[in-house]
Amino acid sequence: MRYMPLGVALSLLVLVTGSAGTAGVSLPTDPRAKALVETGRDLLGRGDIEAATDSFEAALAVDPGNPTTFLALGDAARAAGMQGKAIHYYREALERDPNNLAALSGEGGAMAEKGALDKAKGNLARLEGLCGRTCPEAQNLANIIAKGPITRVVSADAVKPDPAVEDN
Repeated sequence: MRYMPLGVALSLLVLVTGSAGTAGVSLPTDPRAKALVETGRDLLGRGDIEAATDSFEAALAVDPGNPTTFLALGDAARAAGMQGKAIHYYREALERDPNNLAALSGEGGAMAEKGALDKAKGNLARLEGLCGRTCPEAQNLANIIAKGPITRVVSADAVKPDPAVEDN
């Protein structure tokens, strides 16, 4: 009984030391995945969204847990006008790195473009708490929120039915 306080103290010390030692440890990025992401970024910069997405998905197959790849897939989905899919990819990146500024900004931007301005403002508040109002990610998100949601206009010619006459 007289060694019980010492045993409890040592147990707590080992518990805290063990959990603190493994927290925040990330595996190194596979060089093949890194090269595929860089290639995809180049393709995305040139406007070839499909080829960029293919490159990012190949990088994801090589290194499945890399948050950078999920960020890149989110950027490609936003460029393709698929904000819902982009939000999914940004959330995957945030699961792996909860304080990733680019993922917070990208998710907030996709939400604002989709029309969820209150949620986007929540991301902006979190960004400002992490890096301040002057960081590029926060400023970018604030500009996107100021623009408001993307208006999708469908012309009458786009949905005009093509009449076809068939014989019975």
